[in-house]
Order: sequence, then C-alpha cells, then structure tokens
Amino acid sequence: MKQLVLILFVVAGFSACSPKSENTGPVPTDPKATKETVKLYQSLFELKKNGMMFGHQDALAYGEGWYDEKGRSDVKEVCGDYPAVYGWELGHLELADEYSLDSVYFYRIQDWIKIAYERGGINTISWHLRNPLTGGTSWDTSSKEVVASIVPGGDYHALFKEYLDHLADFLEGCRTDDGTYIPILFRPFHEHTGSWFWWGKDLCSVEDYKTLWRFTVDYLQNEKGIHHLLYTYSTDRFETTEGYLERYPGDEIVDILGFDLYDRGSYYPTALKNCAEKVTKLADERGKIATVSETGGPIATNYAWWTETVLDILRPYELSYVLVWRNPFKPADHENFAPSKGSPDSEDFIRFYKDPETIFQKELTKGKIYE
Repeated sequence: MKQLVLILFVVAGFSACSPKSENTGPVPTDPKATKETVKLYQSLFELKKNGMMFGHQDALAYGEGWYDEKGRSDVKEVCGDYPAVYGWELGHLELADEYSLDSVYFYRIQDWIKIAYERGGINTISWHLRNPLTGGTSWDTSSKEVVASIVPGGDYHALFKEYLDHLADFLEGCRTDDGTYIPILFRPFHEHTGSWFWWGKDLCSVEDYKTLWRFTVDYLQNEKGIHHLLYTYSTDRFETTEGYLERYPGDEIVDILGFDLYDRGSYYPTALKNCAEKVTKLADERGKIATVSETGGPIATNYAWWTETVLDILRPYELSYVLVWRNPFKPADHENFAPSKGSPDSEDFIRFYKDPETIFQKELTKGKIYE
C-alpha cells in the first residue's frame, strides 16, 4: 500500500503546508534554490505523510569487512534494498586534503552523491571541520574563543572563509553529467547543545553561534553562488523547546529541524520520544521538515532495537527520516550502527524494512522526487 501511495502523490501534486510560491507548494529558504532543490523540498513534505525514510552514513563507501566495492551496501545485503537517505562526511575538506577524516576520497563521495541522486535517493552532508584557531580536530575544546575568532571581525575570519571556499568548490562538483546541481541536505555545526565540538554551547556565546550560522549561509549563497542546499539545524539531546531554540539562527535560513540522539542508556526511549514530539511540533508550526538527523543503538546486544525501540517510539510522529551512523571498515573504530549480513539484529531489521511506516530506496525511486 505505501508503494502505491508514493506513486500517487506524484500524480496528485503537492498540498500547501508551508511558505509557498504561487501554486507550487512549500519552498526552501534560499530564494534562488534550483528547481530540483525546490522539488525535493516539496517531496519531503509529502513523503513524511506516507512514512519515515531510513538513512545510513557512508552507506556506499564501505561496510563491515569491505571498502569501496561497486554496488555494495551492508543494508542492501540484509534487506535487499538501499537506504533512502545517504549520509556523507566532509571533515578535512577544509584543509584541501584528498580524503576525509574517515579515509574516504572526496572525489569518490561526489561519485556516490551522483549515484544516489540518479537512483532517486537523498544526500545529506555533515562537516566535522577542524579547529581553525588551534589546528586541532573538531573535538578540540581547549579554547572558548574559536567561534568568536572566525565570525566577521575575528582574527581568523579570513581562514574560515578559505574553509568555506573549499566547501563551495566541493559542492560545485556535485553535478550530473549534464551539469544539473544535485540537491543536498547540509547539516553544519551540529550537536551544539553539547560541548564536545569547538562550536558547542559552553564554548561560544549564543550570538556568536547564530552569527556563525548566518555568515556561513550568506557566504555560500551570495558570495559563492551555491543554491542546491537545504539547511538542517541539528541539536543533540535537549529537554525543552526553549533549549532547542536557544541558538536557532532563524526561520529565514533553516529548512529542516533535526536532532541527534544515540542510545547509550536507559534514558533513551524517554528522551527520543520527548525530542521527536517537540521537534515535529515545531516543524509543523514553522512550516519546516523534522528529522532524526543522527542516531544509533546497541544492536549487537539488543536484537529488536529497530522495531521495539526506534519504530515503536517514532511511529506516531511525522518525521522525514531517521539516519544511523556508519559501519566502519576498521572494526576497532567503533561498533556498527546499521545491520550487516548475518548480524544478530538482521531479522529484526528486515521486519523494520517491511513495516509500512519505513521507506527505502526502491519506494523512493518510484516516487520520482526530483521531477
């Protein structure tokens, strides 16, 4: 039934449920957004009525025991289908390096972004950029002056613009063979309600964080001419709506409201429900899309995590997608966050896949979300 619904919404057209242009439905915050980006945004509003898309970080790049093998995906090897949403990481791009902090060549990420787009999938990008003040990693929290140093007027503002220039060059290369820019959900400066990144809440002022966001969007759009992004505001765990919005840079530049939350204890079910409830309510009120932009759980020990935790909790809410983090090709890095062939959670993941609430690549392809 959900496959039929996905096909029908393309024929029926889009309903009006957000800021609108004439008779076209919701529009992104970027007034110069490409037509494919506008169409994707409109499709997101319709898709969330039909179910929740599943996403996986670096899904095509590597998995358990393999790296860069054509057509492979741990998720596909379990359920026979690719994720609907493909996450990518650009950390180290700002240094003009050839490959990311996860050892993935940037030109290959562009290739996979194109593959995902051409099969009708959705691409989302995170950016663990290095600390421009100290030269350390994103996790270098030794200074509380980093954000202040890179916003306009800061001593390292010119260096930060160089970082953005490298990002813009990468995004310019995210095109099809005929030159069409590929729409991307961009999720910068995430998990800021925590303090493990140099842009975290205890490491910069509220106003400096908002200024960082606003400058980044303005520079990409108006200085670099990048108009194929949908901007995602993504906190970590939060308790209240006020806490979620404390550093929100504004409805005029944010398209998607997300949150990251990992299952690392007994608090998770209650926290997941609370965050999902509040973010979907805010998204509805503000004409935005709501997502679980990053998560993962103890699937190596909780074999029913997919259905009895994630699906049971999130089913009541109109969430666009839920994305789990990567399955590292080096097992020593961390545990898997998605199933792999023969993993103990695979049977439950297949039930998750077959549930009418979840949307994977095959259904998304039929929906023709960019046309």
